[in-house]
Amino acid sequence: MKINFLTQILIAFILAVILGAIVGPAIDIVSPLGEAFLRLIRFIIVPLILTTLITGVASSGNLKKIGRLGGKTVAYYLVTSAIAITLGLGIGYLFQPGEGVQISEENIETPVAEEPDSFVDTFLNIIPTNPFQSLVEGEILQIIFFALFVGIAIAAVGEKGQPVLRFFQGFSEIMFKITGYVILLAPIGVFGLIAPIVGEYGLSIILPLLKVIAAVAVACLLHVAITYSFAVKAIGKMSPITFFKGIAPASIFAFSSASSAGTLPITIKNVTENLGVSKGTSSFVLPLGATINMDGTAIYQGVAVLFIAQFYGIELTVMQLLSVVLIATLASIGTAGVPGAGLIMLTLVLTNIGLPLEGIGLVAGIDRILDMFRTSVNVMGDASAAVIIDRSEPLEEDTPPQPS
Repeated sequence: MKINFLTQILIAFILAVILGAIVGPAIDIVSPLGEAFLRLIRFIIVPLILTTLITGVASSGNLKKIGRLGGKTVAYYLVTSAIAITLGLGIGYLFQPGEGVQISEENIETPVAEEPDSFVDTFLNIIPTNPFQSLVEGEILQIIFFALFVGIAIAAVGEKGQPVLRFFQGFSEIMFKITGYVILLAPIGVFGLIAPIVGEYGLSIILPLLKVIAAVAVACLLHVAITYSFAVKAIGKMSPITFFKGIAPASIFAFSSASSAGTLPITIKNVTENLGVSKGTSSFVLPLGATINMDGTAIYQGVAVLFIAQFYGIELTVMQLLSVVLIATLASIGTAGVPGAGLIMLTLVLTNIGLPLEGIGLVAGIDRILDMFRTSVNVMGDASAAVIIDRSEPLEEDTPPQPS
């Protein structure tokens, strides 16, 4: 009997947890399996984004549609991020994770966080000074900017641009085929990523902070079950069961890798093949979402801020709470979809509301575990946006013009 892909990933995940708990730190010997898979994923991200986005934009040949897609995408991500941070704060008050927590000094390590970019710097950094350097360094927003302009220019040139369009169409099909080959190795990658984490942390640092982990997990589940279910059902006209089943492989891998950007090839494949979203929409919405959509991270911010405030016995005012909602929502635009970026964002939030930055060290030990929950939510948020925005677009505009 052939085991389906989702079942293979679940089996790999369960085996990783069991063996990691039994073997302990020595299970780190399998970590090269996870690292090799992540390298394969990174290997296809840049050419996949570049070719699919150029093809999608150039094929539409409609600047109004591009502007419409961009406006809808950013608006949806900002609204869901605001809901997520509000939900995180609400669950934080309900669980009271910082009350009575006792953590020994050796478990508190304050990470060195980079200075977060200002909103203006973030905006300016979208514009590449050297697009080829952006491709080499994997700067997703700059690659999107470059691909948009190339796609628009191909459409504007008309007949003379058709050979270039056909080249990128062929290249994108090749990248989808390569992505399919790489994704077949996902169960092995999941095992190599999860087992060492369980082996390293065990229960030594998890037990004192179980309320934080539980609060983040519950908030994430509620956001997914309520916000995304309502959105895909009411706006996207799709059954939530169909949606969650279709995006499950990408969600599980996101949980394992803790990287929205690293999961992007799997997300694109699931959204187009399982959820029926057009390649034009998915190639625009999903790369953008992997960079600016941080619903899971926003939930984490709400829980972490309240945990730190409660731990230090600080009462937050209504204005401080409103500031958390506003700052976390806007800061999500400049937060990269890579592991650990939530700590940088948390630094910005704590600084702005006057909480001790040392509080970051309280959650640093379990940040990798929390990162798994929030990244999975981020990916589902990206997919829900693709479904909703694709359904809102006229069908005839999604049909690329045939080269003459």
